[in-house]
Amino acid sequence: MTIIKGTCSGLISALLVASIAQAQTTIDVAKITCNQFVLITVAEPEYIAIWLSGYYHGKRNNTTVDVQQLKDYARKVKDYCLYQDKGATLMEAVEKLLPTMSK
Repeated sequence: MTIIKGTCSGLISALLVASIAQAQTTIDVAKITCNQFVLITVAEPEYIAIWLSGYYHGKRNNTTVDVQQLKDYARKVKDYCLYQDKGATLMEAVEKLLPTMSK
């Protein structure tokens, strides 16, 4: 009986620690580099692309999302970061590409 209580309390503690650690993850998107984006060292590129889309759409007061266009933009940013400027921040890359992505 004592072993079962110890095991249960250990499992509960492990779950609590895991949920607390996961809840404290924050990312400053302005500091993500192209290299980190391409190598997936910060977060899934799809999640970052969605956040960036929302951020820049919000700056333009645009509340619509074209899903296919979002995929195309994400690919263009990834290609830019991979082949053009790995040292740039991700937001610099997006801002550099914005005029070409509006077409």
